[in-house]
Parts: sequence; structure tokens; C-alpha cells
Amino acid sequence: MTVNVLMLGTVSLVTDISSEMVTAILPLYLVLSLGLTPLQFGVLDGMYFGVTALVRLLGGHLADRWQRRKLIAGFGYGLSAICKLGLLVVGPSPLALGAVLAADRTGKGLRTAPRDALITLSTDPKNLGMAFGVHRAMDTAGALAGPLVAFAVLWAAPGAYDAVFVVSCCIAMLGVLLLVAFVRDQQTRIRSSVVSIRAALRLLADRRFGRMCAATALLGLVTISDSFVYLLLQRRLGIAAGYFPLLPLGTAASFLVLALPLGRLSDRVGPRAVFLGGHIALLGAYVLLRGPFGGLPMLICVLTLHGAFYAATDGVLMAAAGPLLPDELRTSGVAVLQTGQAVARLMSSVLIGALWTVWGVSAAVTASAVALGLMLLVAVPLLRSPLRRAHVD
Repeated sequence: MTVNVLMLGTVSLVTDISSEMVTAILPLYLVLSLGLTPLQFGVLDGMYFGVTALVRLLGGHLADRWQRRKLIAGFGYGLSAICKLGLLVVGPSPLALGAVLAADRTGKGLRTAPRDALITLSTDPKNLGMAFGVHRAMDTAGALAGPLVAFAVLWAAPGAYDAVFVVSCCIAMLGVLLLVAFVRDQQTRIRSSVVSIRAALRLLADRRFGRMCAATALLGLVTISDSFVYLLLQRRLGIAAGYFPLLPLGTAASFLVLALPLGRLSDRVGPRAVFLGGHIALLGAYVLLRGPFGGLPMLICVLTLHGAFYAATDGVLMAAAGPLLPDELRTSGVAVLQTGQAVARLMSSVLIGALWTVWGVSAAVTASAVALGLMLLVAVPLLRSPLRRAHVD
């Protein structure tokens, strides 16, 4: 494992402590404290995914054009850090909160593709599954610690959401400093004439990459966001508000344990089976959420399956995409794939919020489970074409 991958993992670990502190309390803060409806929350939650679609392609293009992947990633990390204080300043206005969340997701959209491209360029292609597994495991260690830190802050000062935002900002700035000090940029020989957003979009014409993007977007369209999963569990099991920030720990623990083994498995058997298996695990979680059983066993099973879904899809998808992309469009190609995911999940959050508001929580979960099952049947043939490298005209 290269030093660059380990340092990028460390940066992600620290940054995820910061971001998951906020993510863990945000549904509670917006729905229970500020009184937003499920539809209003769905729109804001969808913004967490969708606004990144506006900047992923731009960030990927600039990183490839300037050969400054570290610079673009660093700007994204810094912007997200500043936005933690923005949540403290704007108050309860949904419009202002939406603007801050949009800026925060802009930072995430800018940094994700350059970071993942740095991992692929720093790793032997034969070990990409393991490299992304290590990175995602370190990232998830931060996701595991973040809710604990938020819980500790709120336990020491009940209702002090402002304290959570301040601590989160300080930790995020530490992540930026680690990136600047220890991560080395990776440059490739490029033909500047082929580095453009249009060229990146033309990658979709490649049979294998285009099908991967289509399958990913279709599955993202029927994926319930994390925040809604935790709200569903809270409503179903009557979990006290003070313990709500601890729910992401179950997902993060499962992700942490399974990320590296499933990354290695994808190197051995191929990413397709692991990726589809992760969505089958997610379908199992939806069935349990809608099923007749409750209590602690159901809670543990849902969170374990939820974490297994991420372990089998997040890093595995990026490891599968990397070898398909030409060096001069490595970051832009990753951004195209992630943009499709982001747009699909924006639509998913809005749809789930609308279904919950109009027909109730049971109908929302049932519709999501049925739709996911159908989309899995569509995704299987889409991901069946032979592996080959994308080309640029």
C-alpha cells in the first residue's frame, strides 16, 4: 500500500469525523428541532447529493486540465470546513440552510473525483480493490468516530448544536492541513486537446463505461439516503432523540469491518458480483424496515446490512471504473460516473420525502424495496459486458 493512499485515507478519516458529526445530528436538528416536514427535509437532503452534480464535472475537468488534483481536492476540503461555521450563522431559515448545505456539497463534489483519481494513479491496477478498501475503511473509521464526538458534545451540553458545528469546523481544518503537508500530487502525460468536458461526456459512448454509469444511476434512483434510513428507524423503534446521533455507528462499524475484505474479494472475483451483492444487502435492509419485526435485533440487522451495502459498492465502484478510463481523462471520467449517482440520489430523496408526506412511511419503504428489486434485474445485464479500456477520439 503506497504512502499516498494511506495519507489520503488519513485525510478522509479526519474529515469524516467532522462531516459525520454534522450528518449524525442534522436530521434531528432539521426535523425534530426546526420542525421541517419530510418533504422539506427530502429536498434539503437531496441537495446534499444533487448540488455536487453541478461541480463534479468542472472539478474533474480542471484537475485533469491543470494536472492539479491535490489543489482541487484541497479547495473542496477547505470549502466544506468553512461551511460548518455557516450552519452556526444562518439560523433556522430553510432557504439559508439550503444555501450552506449546497456550498458544503459543492466542496464535496470538487474533492471526491480528484481524490479517487489520486488513489488510482498511486496504485498498481491489480490492487485497486484493496487500495480503495483500505481508503474506505479509514474513511469509515472517521465516520464511526464522528457520531460519538457529536454525542459526547451534546451529552456535555444538551441541545448545544452550535458547539457541534464549531468542533466540526476545527477538525475539518486539521484534515486540510494534513492534505497540504503530506499528500503528493500525481501527474500524467496528457494531450491537452482531449481534455474537455465534452471529451469526458463522450466516454459514455464506451460500451462498458456507459453501461456502468447507467446501472449506477438507476440503482441510485431507488436508494434511500442515510438520513431517511435513520429517521425511519427512529420512528419505527421510538428511539429517544438523545440517542439518534448514535445510529450511524452501526452502519459505520459494518462498513469498517467489511470494506477491506470486500475490496480484496472484488480483486479476485471481479467488482460486478460484489457491487450487485451490496445492493441485495440493501434490499434486505428495506425488507426488514417494512417487516413485522422490531426491537434491537431488527436495528442491528438493518444497520449491518446498510454498512455492508456501502462496503460492497463505494470503493468497489471506483476501483472498477479507474482501469476503464484513459489517463488524460481519469478524474473527469470518475466525475461523470459520480455525477450520475448524485443526480439520481437527489431525485430519490425528493421522491421518498414526497411519498412519506403524502402516503405515509410504510408506503415509502414498500415502494423503495419494490423499485430496488426491479432495478437490480435491469442492472444485471447492464454490467455484463466484457471489461475493456475506454478510449478517446
